[in-house]
Amino acid sequence: MVRAFRIAAVALALLAASVSSTHAAEVTFDDTARFLAGMQPSADSPLLPLTRDPAWQRHAKFFDGAFAQLEQRQLSKIRSWADVNLAAPRPTVFYLFSGPDFLYANTFYAKASTYVLGALEPVGAVPDLTRLPRGSVGAALYNVERSLGSILSFSFFITKQMKVDLSANQVNGTLPILYVFLARSGKTIRNVEMIALDDKGGVHVDNPGRNATRGVRITFAGSEGESRTLYYFSTDLSNSGARATGFLKFCETLGPGNSLIKSASYLLHSGNFTAARDWLLANSATIIQDDSGIPLANYSARQWRFFPFGRYLGPIDEFPGRYQERYAALFTRAQPIDFGVGYRWRTHESNLLLSVKVPGSEAAPAAEATSSAEPPPKPPRPKRLRPPESIPPQSGRSFWFR
Repeated sequence: MVRAFRIAAVALALLAASVSSTHAAEVTFDDTARFLAGMQPSADSPLLPLTRDPAWQRHAKFFDGAFAQLEQRQLSKIRSWADVNLAAPRPTVFYLFSGPDFLYANTFYAKASTYVLGALEPVGAVPDLTRLPRGSVGAALYNVERSLGSILSFSFFITKQMKVDLSANQVNGTLPILYVFLARSGKTIRNVEMIALDDKGGVHVDNPGRNATRGVRITFAGSEGESRTLYYFSTDLSNSGARATGFLKFCETLGPGNSLIKSASYLLHSGNFTAARDWLLANSATIIQDDSGIPLANYSARQWRFFPFGRYLGPIDEFPGRYQERYAALFTRAQPIDFGVGYRWRTHESNLLLSVKVPGSEAAPAAEATSSAEPPPKPPRPKRLRPPESIPPQSGRSFWFR
């Protein structure tokens, strides 16, 4: 009897250990992403009971409506534009000053196999949501909603707002936002690895040193099942940061690629970001940008051809002194677009410039640093139409836009 009892106790212990192990294994990256995105996880996921929480159901309803409106208003129209104007995209997309904005990188370049995003925001963490204290899951979902409020409404992040919303929670940083965008873009996450770059651009899954560039590598698949890779690195893209870290060296191993620059705070107009600007010009086959990207005067005459779309109304009030006369004149012959993007987020008030590098071209001499495709310098400044309303900051807070 005693022996039988001991055997039964051992069997129960082994079963409990097996159940515990299976429970942990079943909380997959993809189920976590779907849960955060307000989408049902798989039928056997330990997260499924949490979807009965009224807080999650409200969250799911909110995201269903917000993403449906965004799809109709912008994303479907951007994909249609890209299908017509980006005939032969490269496999790699570089998106500097991106924050966690995989959403627009994927919308412009849906066929890319590798996406590289780089910005200051930390990678953060998404723990096993089933192990969070009671009540904290609802707070995490609310903070994710708040951090996405501006990009869902206006197409860009308000960085300081996102930093506040995602810093004081166990679900923090850019990773939960990347999860949401991957899930809502119809992707299936297969693996997530925390990685780091050494100063020569080498990739490490361990710790290569105190000055390493921290990042995450996400392997995912679309509806066709093809494996793709998303990299996000938390990195300083100013001259001192870009030259001291291995981020641009790592990117160079994947180039040349297609580059996206959107709502970049006009940083590339500054003398403190020339390293990133020069790298983009040297390693991009095409560049899609709004006017907050690379100034027109920095493109070489022999290397680039310009295809303007939309309307140029100049910078919003938060960025005085960044008006470009040449940009304005270039856009007098622009083709229309039916979607909004960037700081001028209203439809028919946005500008988008597609710059295509001439195959086989060499760097132009400094004296020819402006494109022959540009109109003459200092044309008459066109009369501005009614500008869109600035986005009002919350009381007592100031924002750095991106």
